[in-house]
Amino acid sequence: MTTSSRTTPPAAIPGRLPRLSRLGLLLYPFVTAAVAVNLFMLGLMGQALGFAALSPTAALLWALPFGLHASVLAARWVRSLIAEAGGI
Repeated sequence: MTTSSRTTPPAAIPGRLPRLSRLGLLLYPFVTAAVAVNLFMLGLMGQALGFAALSPTAALLWALPFGLHASVLAARWVRSLIAEAGGI
């Protein structure tokens, strides 16, 4: 009977940071929701200046592309916090 050599997954190697794409995909729904809420609130504040109101549906649709960029920034920030804390 032979033993198979088990390799550790890349995220489990000590001192190695998680990949930016994985963090971005993990954070995307939460960041996009936060962007949508902020856009909706910005639309409400815009009414005081005479702009048209931004509906919640429009805020969600606008948040999809903005959430992508914001999730990349959030993933970079979280990865830097992990690195500062000493890795995984």
